[in-house]
Amino acid sequence: MITRLRLAAGLGALAAALSVGLIPADAVADEPSADLPAPKVELVLDVSGSMRARDIDGGSRMAAAKQAFNEVLDATPEEVELGIRTLGASYRGDDRKEGCKDTQQLYPVGPLDRTEAKTAVATLAPTGWTPIGPALLKAADDLEGGEGSRRIVLISDGEDTCAPLDPCEVARDIAAKGIHLTIDTLGLVPDAKTREQLSCIAEATGGTYTSIRHKDELTDRVGQLVDRAAEPVVVPVAVEGAPRCADAPQVKPGLYTDRAAFGTHRWYRVDVMPGQELRASVSVAADRAVGPDYGVLMRAVTVHGREIVRGSEAGDGRTDVISTGLRYPEPERDDADMDKPAAVTVCLEVAHSFSVAPGVKTSPGLPVELTVDVVDGPGEASDVAAFGLGRGWWLLGALVVTGFLAGVLWGFVSRARVAVWRTN
Repeated sequence: MITRLRLAAGLGALAAALSVGLIPADAVADEPSADLPAPKVELVLDVSGSMRARDIDGGSRMAAAKQAFNEVLDATPEEVELGIRTLGASYRGDDRKEGCKDTQQLYPVGPLDRTEAKTAVATLAPTGWTPIGPALLKAADDLEGGEGSRRIVLISDGEDTCAPLDPCEVARDIAAKGIHLTIDTLGLVPDAKTREQLSCIAEATGGTYTSIRHKDELTDRVGQLVDRAAEPVVVPVAVEGAPRCADAPQVKPGLYTDRAAFGTHRWYRVDVMPGQELRASVSVAADRAVGPDYGVLMRAVTVHGREIVRGSEAGDGRTDVISTGLRYPEPERDDADMDKPAAVTVCLEVAHSFSVAPGVKTSPGLPVELTVDVVDGPGEASDVAAFGLGRGWWLLGALVVTGFLAGVLWGFVSRARVAVWRTN
């Protein structure tokens, strides 16, 4: 992902987990099911007065947007439910209060009638204000319902004109609801302030920001984002971790999303049967300006507070997502333990050490994605969890010994060659 967030709305933690072998590769390699819920996309178009500017390939910004919409509507995949919302398209007056209410759904989210949608777009003319925040709130409502992916594609050429309703804070609030909605933003010939605001909106939900200066760029990028919505994704389940293990929610194998406030710990509970192995990972993303040094910690703890295993990672500002993971094999029971409960409850603790920059709001907390998997028969994998490198130590030792012997042998050969050279 281009922006600082990269999380996702679901795939960030999954990719991190795969990179350390915490989830079987075939878990994401399965063929997509025909019964997958329909993805939803809403295109949100700025129709404010500034869209009259003629600085995109000799034509107006509005003309470029209409052309892009027509071409994207023709190419929209059949399985995508698409809608169109406008901002600044109706009110022509100077009353700021009225101007900030100016957002309408031009075409409802649902199965696409291309002719009807194109006709609606053709009627648009640059008019009024730029109420980005109110439009995002309404667009989130437009996409409610269903279990498929949800994406807003915001196209604007200027900053929001309806402060103090900060559209970046609106995006964070939308993300904090755990509805797995991604906002991608496109800036038409943007200035520095517009770029900053649109980037912040995208970062808050794991979306992307793209700067647009040509018609073809706009068409291609909107088309890519609509197509991306149709791609199968792993949608995380919203969960709210507790401040202590005793109150923690029970989680099963899967992908989860949460928010972790600054300076707090989040707890979750997992049941592991004897002979099974728990594999878990966590990713925490910086969706706002943070301090230069930070870390993430994940611990597996018994219900009595004894630490079993931990994983941690530190960062220094070069990345916006930081991940760590752990593995714990529950030993098989012997005859003497048969009277104990069948499953062992493991408490997972997640904490991060991010700090916000001066003046940046700390609420809501940072996005967290938690991956949990429990596998049968860990076999050799248990050596990795219990003994670090496990049997890898034998390989490492063999390589060290081989290298040492090869070095000694090469030394003898070199000395012999030098001695022969000197005698000659």
